[in-house]
Amino acid sequence: MLELLTDKLSKSLGKLRQTRKLTEKVVNNTLREIRLALLEADVDYQVTKDFLKKVRTRALGEEVKGNLSPADQIAMIVYEELTDLLGGEKEDLKKGTVLFVGLQGTGKTTSIAKIAFLLKKKGHQVAVSSTDLRRPAAMLQLERLSQQVGVPYLGFEGDLNPAQIALKAKEEAKKLGADYLLLDTAGRLHIDEDLMEELRSIKEAVNPSEVIYVADAMQGQTALETARTFHETVGITGALLTKMDGDARGGLALSFRSALGIPIKFIGVGEKIEDLEPFYPDRIAQRILGLGDLQSLVEKAQEVIPEDRAQHLSTKVLAGDFDLEDLKEMVLMIRNMGPLEKLLGMIPGLGAQLKNVKVDESQFRKLIAVINSMTPEERRNPRIINMSRKKRIAKGSGTSISDVNRVLKRYEEMRKMMRKLKGAGGVPMPKFPFRI
Repeated sequence: MLELLTDKLSKSLGKLRQTRKLTEKVVNNTLREIRLALLEADVDYQVTKDFLKKVRTRALGEEVKGNLSPADQIAMIVYEELTDLLGGEKEDLKKGTVLFVGLQGTGKTTSIAKIAFLLKKKGHQVAVSSTDLRRPAAMLQLERLSQQVGVPYLGFEGDLNPAQIALKAKEEAKKLGADYLLLDTAGRLHIDEDLMEELRSIKEAVNPSEVIYVADAMQGQTALETARTFHETVGITGALLTKMDGDARGGLALSFRSALGIPIKFIGVGEKIEDLEPFYPDRIAQRILGLGDLQSLVEKAQEVIPEDRAQHLSTKVLAGDFDLEDLKEMVLMIRNMGPLEKLLGMIPGLGAQLKNVKVDESQFRKLIAVINSMTPEERRNPRIINMSRKKRIAKGSGTSISDVNRVLKRYEEMRKMMRKLKGAGGVPMPKFPFRI
């Protein structure tokens, strides 16, 4: 996400490492490179101009703090101004009826299901409905997605117009005690007056708590202009940007709040139902500057790893007393947190270095297959695994004896290392990712 911008900004700020004093010339040269990076990322011209003006004023007007180098001072200012540009604070979705608007093909219907999944996971009661009479397939898609997520889909028979459907859905959601009713609306390949009139009538009928504009982040400034038209017509209260995991250059995300005064509330980062994230301006600014995102990494870990189990495993690992069953559980936990490339990119200092690195997840699958082919006794006590057992394990896992040997060797190395470090009084991070 935003790798191109991250790479260019990191290089621009990296050149300051040899600078001992922030002169006007140094600041201007740095800002010139940042300006090019932002414009190449398709950030709105006026937004770029205002941003650089703020950075320049602060860089030349503030004293360099005693514990910061000139490079760190500029980086801190850029980070703080980026955070402000992106919205400053995370803004939650207000409870009530939430209307989703946007052009056809931006991922609106799928995004509604993703938000429903996220809200339900947080303990909220959620219902969904669709007013898109022009595309019955869109209604069917949302109904099927709602079944997948496990939230009620509110559909209605009879000759009803979109505004009437929306009103009935709101009344039914109230009876169900739903905290949120997520309403899908029709989209078009382009803006037309019929679409806008339909959206105005729906909004008037249900008085929504939010009107969320769904945009494809890869469309850049085109989506910004479309959003401006929607905002002038129906009044947008927030945005959801899809495909932020793709080749999006970041211009739309960086321009949206400043250009329209509207917060981004969610970003889509993949095709799976769980691939949606709340929009944290400070965390996105950290990622853009290559500073990682430890907060999100910790939250992902907490979602998939029960606290009591994590504590139990960490105690065994640090004592060097873990067995192969424990090792398999650790690997599964890591895999459940998401693609490893994304996880590694959240570690400070690694994002830029790993932008072209592809983690071979087949190694994880092979390790799990080898361990699954062992008996419970073999997992608890690998020392009993002789050649005949290795042949059986290799055959059962569809691997080779060499693969089995590598798993056993890596496991033993990790166990010995932990015991040695325990005795030395220090425990650094084990090798990650685990490879065989």
